[in-house]
Parts: sequence; structure tokens; C-alpha cells
Amino acid sequence: MSKLQNYIGGHWVEGQGEGVPLIDSVTGEVITYASAEGLNFGEILHYGRTKGGEKLRKMTFQERGNMLKKLALYLNKRKEQFYEVSYRTGATRIDSWIDIEGGFGNLFANASLRKLFPNQPYDVEGEPIDLSRGGRFMAHHILVPKLGVAVHINAFNFPVWGMLEKCAVNWMAGVAAIVKPATSTSYLTEAVVREIIQSGILPEGALQLICGSAGDMLNYVENKRCSNV
Repeated sequence: MSKLQNYIGGHWVEGQGEGVPLIDSVTGEVITYASAEGLNFGEILHYGRTKGGEKLRKMTFQERGNMLKKLALYLNKRKEQFYEVSYRTGATRIDSWIDIEGGFGNLFANASLRKLFPNQPYDVEGEPIDLSRGGRFMAHHILVPKLGVAVHINAFNFPVWGMLEKCAVNWMAGVAAIVKPATSTSYLTEAVVREIIQSGILPEGALQLICGSAGDMLNYVENKRCSNV
């Protein structure tokens, strides 16, 4: 039986070893296996910070927002195929609707935020602050994308919504994401990610997927405050 693949460094890659069996919650049969064994998490995070992050940071708020809207529309047209997979997690139609279409709704909602921002990669926030008598020294808050990559380790019960509620925020803010869904229901997350990658709507590197164990990935997380304007 084939294994789920991880999407890293621009490629679909199987982890080493047999992997963890993923069970159909309705029938009890083994659906597939998942493994992240042998993956280099340091390289994965570096790829997200550079390849995906650099492109997202250069995009304007309007470009990012329109990107999210386009992706939401693309996925919404293909929603029924995700319902068929979702049923294997033990979810009802209503449960699946909250997860799948609720997840797409996060993309739409964050896309609409573009109306609050200018058509540039940064935003000047509020009024200038006088730091000296007479206005000789002034300061101004400028909102810029953080220089890094976000790592999301998600719960089993919302394989789609759990991913997209966080990724939508990241992408609108100009930050790439690495998604680590709960292994037990990662086959649904993988199905959605395959469609996202297939669409070609996101810049390469904006999204990576780990279906197996997170291993020592958090050892490579860094605290980067911001990027240069």
C-alpha cells in the first residue's frame, strides 16, 4: 500500500520506513501510511524562509488578498471531492462542512482585509509620534512582514479548517507556512494541499506539508522580529 507524501522543497517526497498506519474511522481498514522519517527539517524551514518567504514579502497587500480570494474560489469548486475523503475521518456532512467550507471561508475573510491596506508590501500605521520638543525627532510605526516561516502543528478534528485558518493569516501578512497536521487525519489535509499546489496560485515555497511526525523540527525554529522594508 502506498504512503502519503510530504510536500517539501518544491517536491512530493515519501518518508522512509513503513510509516504509521492511518485507519478509516468508519470501516476500521487501513487507508494508507504516513512517515516523515529521514526528512531534513533544518532544510525545510530554510526553504520556507527563503524560497517562499521572499516572494510573499515582495507582494503587496492587494496582491496577497487577491491571491487568497482566487485560491478560495478554486478550492470551493472542488469541495465535493474533499467531502468524500472527510467521511473516512468519521465526520458527518455537517462536521465536514464546518471543516472544509469553513476552512475556505477563512481564505475569503482574510482576502477581504486587503481593502484596509495600501497596494504596497508594507503599511504605515497611525500618526507620527513626536519624540522631541518642536518636532525635530519623529517616529512612525511601519508594519512589515516578519522574516521567517510559520510552523503549524494542528489537531486531528479539523484537518482543513485548522490548516487554512492559520495559513490565510500568514499569507496575507507575507509569511510562508509549514503545516504539520495530526497524522491520523493527515490524508485529508494532503488531499487539499495537492489541489493547492496543483493550482499554481501560491508562490512556490509559501506552503510545505509534513504528514508524519514533527521529529526535531522545532529545534530549527528561530525568532525573527521583522524584515527590511
